[in-house]
Amino acid sequence: MTAGKRRGRRVEWVAGSAVALALLFAGVATVASAGGEADGADRAAAAPHPPAADSADAGFARDMAVHHQQAVEMSFIVRDRTKDEEVRRLAYDIANTQANQRGMLLGWLDLWELPKTAAGEPMGWMAAGHEGHSAKGMDGMPGMGTGYRAHDGSLMPGMATRTELDRLRTASGRAAEIRYLRLMTEHHRGGIDMARGCARLCTVKAEKRLARGMVEAQQSELDEMAGLLAARGSAPRS
Repeated sequence: MTAGKRRGRRVEWVAGSAVALALLFAGVATVASAGGEADGADRAAAAPHPPAADSADAGFARDMAVHHQQAVEMSFIVRDRTKDEEVRRLAYDIANTQANQRGMLLGWLDLWELPKTAAGEPMGWMAAGHEGHSAKGMDGMPGMGTGYRAHDGSLMPGMATRTELDRLRTASGRAAEIRYLRLMTEHHRGGIDMARGCARLCTVKAEKRLARGMVEAQQSELDEMAGLLAARGSAPRS
């Protein structure tokens, strides 16, 4: 990438920050936020018989929207705590991708006329189709749909706690980079397991395709983050 393109990307990264945060934390999301691709997914998700409120389709849309919101938040935090171009580029890609996907998921809930929040256990929709699976998820994450204990703001497996986010906000430079990469690695592992659950249990074809795409993209980012941690003399937390 040329220096001019990198500068342009940084300008876009900074200019879009306020708008993206306003949309995310005000809870405003539409399928249009993901552009033409989302418009096509919107049409594909419009079925004669929309999913039920307690379906895997609705549960995944709600839970992954929450999961994605924290990934975007963490990415904005590290952007302000380091000047490292590699980490900032990764954070930009994660924030941009997951903000768009979050818009699609919440847009589908609007399309299906279903609530964006629901009582009950997060990821409980996964328990309905876990025949033959243990209480651990496919990546060894505990509690997927089987009683994960929310604590200190961590609502689902892989999500950072409020304490961990506060530590990220106060770190800087290499320390912030390592904290971010470790937290995002765990976040991606939890997200991949949830996306695999939707690929297995969801019935809306567009949503299943999105879930499979999440698995592939986040697995690639896991490999990249492992390399970035190794370059900093660190490794993902066990």
